[in-house]
Amino acid sequence: MTSTQGRAGTPGNTTHAGTTQASTTQGSANDVILSRIAEALTWTGRYVERADATGRILDAYLHRLLEDPWRDEDVACRSLYAILGVDAGTDPVDMQQVLDHLAFDARSTCAIEGALGAARLNARSAREAVSSEMWECLNSTWHALADQRLAARRTGPYAYLELVRRRAALFFGLADSTMSRDDSWRFVVLGRSLERVDMTVRLLSVRVLDAPHAPDWPTLLSASGADEAYARVYGGFGDTARVAEFLIMDREFPRSVLHALTTAEECLAALGRPRQDPARRPIGRMRTRLEYLDSTALEDVLPSLLGELQASCMASAEAVAERFFPYQGPVEWAQEGA
Repeated sequence: MTSTQGRAGTPGNTTHAGTTQASTTQGSANDVILSRIAEALTWTGRYVERADATGRILDAYLHRLLEDPWRDEDVACRSLYAILGVDAGTDPVDMQQVLDHLAFDARSTCAIEGALGAARLNARSAREAVSSEMWECLNSTWHALADQRLAARRTGPYAYLELVRRRAALFFGLADSTMSRDDSWRFVVLGRSLERVDMTVRLLSVRVLDAPHAPDWPTLLSASGADEAYARVYGGFGDTARVAEFLIMDREFPRSVLHALTTAEECLAALGRPRQDPARRPIGRMRTRLEYLDSTALEDVLPSLLGELQASCMASAEAVAERFFPYQGPVEWAQEGA
C-alpha cells in the first residue's frame, strides 16, 4: 500500500530515465488507488455497524417507553443523546426529535440514514473489491429508506429500525460468505470491529456515570443485542453490574469488547502488522488486559477502563489511516442530488 520509491535515470540515458519515471508515476497512482479502496472498505464496515448499533439502541429505548408509559420521555431522550455524543440542549426533548436527528438525518453520519448513505458511497467507490450481492444489499437498502421513513411517521419507526438491523446483518453475512479472506475482507471487518468497540463503550460509559438519564441494565443489554445471549449464559435477564462483565469480557459473544478487539487484532496481524506497530499495539495491549483482568475488580476499574478502551481504538484507527491511507489531500466522494 505504500508509495513506490523510483530512482531517477542517469544523465544521457533518456529512454531509461523516461521509462523509470513513467513506472514510478504509474506505481504511485496505483498505490493511491489501493489506499483509497482500503479506506473506503474500512469506512463501509464502520458506517454499516454504526447504523446497526444506532438502530438497536433506538429500538430498545422505544420499547422501554411503550412498556413503561410513566417513564420520563425527556430523560430517556437525553440518555440517547448522551450515548451518541449529541448535545441535547436545555429545551425538552421528545422521541420524534430524537428520530429526526439520529435516524432520519441523511446529512449526518451519526444518524442511521446518513451512515448508510456514506456506506453506500464508499462501497460504490470500492465497487471492484466488494461482491455484487453486498453492493445490491446496500443500494436496495438506501432506496428503501425513503418509503420506510414516510411509513414511520404514520405508524411508528419499528419497521424502519427492523429493516436497518436486518440489512446490516445481511450485509455482513454476505461479506463473510461472498468475499475471499483477503485484505479487502479484512479492512471491512477491521472497520466493523473498531466501531463495535466504540459503540459498546459509549453505552456502558453513560451507565457507569450514573447520570439521571442513564439507561437501566436491561435496556443496555437490549440495545447491545445481547439480552438473549446473556440470559442463556446466566439463566436470567440482566439487572446487575454483571452485564458490564458480559459486554466487555465475554469471549464467545461477538458483540463483546474482548471479541471485537481480538478480531481487530487478527485482521491487523493478517495485514502484516507486527506487534509493535502503532495500529496493532494499543489494540493488543487492551485485549491482553481484558484477557487477564480479574472480573471481581472490574467494577472498581470500569470508568478508567472504558476511557482507555476508547482512546486505544482511536489511536489504532489513526495509525491505520496513517499507514494504509497515506495519500495527500481529502477525498470528496460525489454526493447524489447535491
